[in-house]
Amino acid sequence: MAPILLTLVPPQGPTTGGNPAILVGTGLSGATAVMFGTTPAATFNVMFDGAITATVPPGTGSVQVTVVTPSGTSNAATYTYVEAAPPTILALVPPIGLALGGIPVLIAGSGLSGATAVMFGATPASTFTVLSDGAILATSPPGSGTVQVTVVTTAGVSNGASYTYV
Repeated sequence: MAPILLTLVPPQGPTTGGNPAILVGTGLSGATAVMFGTTPAATFNVMFDGAITATVPPGTGSVQVTVVTPSGTSNAATYTYVEAAPPTILALVPPIGLALGGIPVLIAGSGLSGATAVMFGATPASTFTVLSDGAILATSPPGSGTVQVTVVTTAGVSNGASYTYV
C-alpha cells in the first residue's frame, strides 16, 4: 500500500531552501525519496513510520510534496516558497559605547540567523557571532558620534538602530 501524507510542517519557507520540514503520515518508513515538485529534498531522515524530517531544496511558487517508497508514491501536500524578509533590529544592548570600540553589543531582533555582516555606520563590526535567529553578539569598531547599526543578510539589510559613541 502506498504511503499516506497527512501534513507538512511548516507548509511554507524561504525560496533559498535549506530549512527543515517535517512530513507526517503513515507508511513512510521505506521512503526512498522526498520530492518537492520535481526536485528531491536536499536530505531526509525517516524518524519512524509516521514522520520524516527533510531539508527543503531551493524553489519558487507552490509545489506538491510527495514521499516515494517501494510500495508507491504518497498523496501530495502543498509547500509554498516565499521570499525571505530582510532582518529586523528591535534593540541594541547597550546603545552606547566607547569611541575606541571593543564593546560587546547584543543585537536583538528577528531574521538575524543568516547575517553576513554587521555594520556600525559604514564600518563593519570588529567581530560578530550569530547566537540565534533573534540575537547577534557584535563587537563595536572604533567610531564617533551616533551611527546606525544594521545587519546584512542574503534577504536584505535591516532597519537601522542608533548606537552612540562617547
